[in-house]
Amino acid sequence: MTSVSSEAGAADEVRRPLTATAVPPGERGATRIADRVVAKVAGQAAREALGQLPAEAQPPYAGVVVHRGVARIRMHLELDYPCDIGARCREVRQQVVERVVALVGMEVSEVAVQVERLHQAQAHGVAQGRTR
Repeated sequence: MTSVSSEAGAADEVRRPLTATAVPPGERGATRIADRVVAKVAGQAAREALGQLPAEAQPPYAGVVVHRGVARIRMHLELDYPCDIGARCREVRQQVVERVVALVGMEVSEVAVQVERLHQAQAHGVAQGRTR
């Protein structure tokens, strides 16, 4: 009979939570945010920074690589012409970094902006066509 009670006591000891060494629920596990989610946030941030785009322009999109919680972002966008290309790219970079940090909580090490195309502003009364 004593052997049964000592086994039951050992089983009870195993089932009891270890309160002194238990990890609080908020600190357990890990959170992984997919690269495509960061890319979606970056693309939306670029649209916010650019405002109104020419009608024929494709919306900005991003390629993202996340390594050890740090994002490297490559933005692809089309701009109207003439404009201050450097200033527009700087605005996009700043907005992308701010929004990714705020919404995703991830550090951004680099935002490379690639201007894919320039769309010439159409003057009133000018026929549309290819400009040489």
